Amino acid sequence: MTDFLLVAWVSALIEISRIGWMLGYGRRWSPGEKLKLLFAGYNGTRNTGADVRVEEMLRQVRHVLGAEHVDFSVMTQNFERTRGYFESTRQVHLPDVYPPFLFREVRANHGVIACEGSMFKSKFANALTTMMIGSLGIASAENKLSVGYGAEAGHMDLLIERMCARYVRDSMIITRNPESQGVLGKLGISTELGTDTAWTFEPHPPEYGRKALREAGWDEKTPVLAICPIHPFWWPVKASIAKYLARVTTGAWRDSQYRTVYFHESGAAVDAKYHHYISSIARATAAFHQRHNVFPVLVGMERLDARACRDVAALLPGTPVLTSDDYDMFQLVSILRQCSLMVSSRYHGIVTCMPGLVASAGVTMDERIRNLMTERGHQHLLLTVDDPDLEPRLLAVMEQLHAEQDAVRDGIGRTVVRNLRVMARMGVFLEDSVRRQYPEFPLRSGLLGWEDYLPPLSPTLRGLIERYDTSPEPRAAAGKSA
Repeated sequence: MTDFLLVAWVSALIEISRIGWMLGYGRRWSPGEKLKLLFAGYNGTRNTGADVRVEEMLRQVRHVLGAEHVDFSVMTQNFERTRGYFESTRQVHLPDVYPPFLFREVRANHGVIACEGSMFKSKFANALTTMMIGSLGIASAENKLSVGYGAEAGHMDLLIERMCARYVRDSMIITRNPESQGVLGKLGISTELGTDTAWTFEPHPPEYGRKALREAGWDEKTPVLAICPIHPFWWPVKASIAKYLARVTTGAWRDSQYRTVYFHESGAAVDAKYHHYISSIARATAAFHQRHNVFPVLVGMERLDARACRDVAALLPGTPVLTSDDYDMFQLVSILRQCSLMVSSRYHGIVTCMPGLVASAGVTMDERIRNLMTERGHQHLLLTVDDPDLEPRLLAVMEQLHAEQDAVRDGIGRTVVRNLRVMARMGVFLEDSVRRQYPEFPLRSGLLGWEDYLPPLSPTLRGLIERYDTSPEPRAAAGKSA
């Protein structure tokens, strides 16, 4: 019922926006003024992946459209947790009860770029997907730029699926894999194929990561094994007024409360599955450590992951725990890239360390890591969080990863460069979308290469391009295929 009320509320605001636009309310971009874009996403919770992809999205869009021509705003749920992020971008507070905020902020801008990775799925929270659809829908209703950038689509509850089909069909959606294109295509939503935007992220220099690992007990010689666990079974988060009232009056549901009226899945079955997952990771890691000289560390890519890290650490006494609560995105990714091996249930744990050629395997809860491993050609390095034989199979995967790490790194390097090219193509799609929506906007002209559609690249990425890019393309006219 709560999901229904939220969907109805946001849908009504979209319709009100459409009627208001038809009656002459609202204002489009005019030549001579800066293009004001709202980046709608899930920031301010110290989710390293969400923050990294938005950081790079802002850099790319600013580079493609010209910093002097744009004015960006980005949503955050907590200003303290995004302090020092998103340079030259205004941060606006996203409240838990967001429909009035959404209505106000989208109307104050010339367009929306939705930047949540899990944009169209019910796996995590219908409230989040409703917010993404609402952001795009209000912008479309006012005939403004409406772009989903690097979107992932998966299973949606019927209510959300219908809302998506109705209000996203006029938006420009760039997915990050073909599987997401298939999901949205069945809803009649046209898409372009893109990728994640985290590929161009540059963390603090390697010296920072090595220093942090030394402080955690590393001897600077032993290969570092990073383990990135999560709690995969307490999703989706759902709003519940009844649970909230019980929490306030009796203290019930305290352990499963996510925030205000939002609660995680809970119960004996959830606890049993979680214990199996945690204990399997811990025992497999301990067995691997006995066979090989490695320095294991537990890395929490999101604040919520700190619990899983601590629970694994309790079974692996002395194992350092490094989480996004204590390290910002520039620091944490620097640490990850000093590792030799990784086993991760976090998609961006894998993505952000790939430019550092860290050999990685995945234990996945949904399609994101599966799609990535398929793209890399490393399906044999993929397991699922609910595998009944997770412990022995994970140990076997870790052994394979160790034995094949040079070949795995080679596949990773090629995948990074391939995704840089796809990310550049996303810049072309964005440029074309702006040209269609605002023909008088001063876009670049002349001959441009594919790298001109990316933000400035680090020496690390340039080295990977030199090593793995085997299909250089001639320069093309701006706005054409890159």
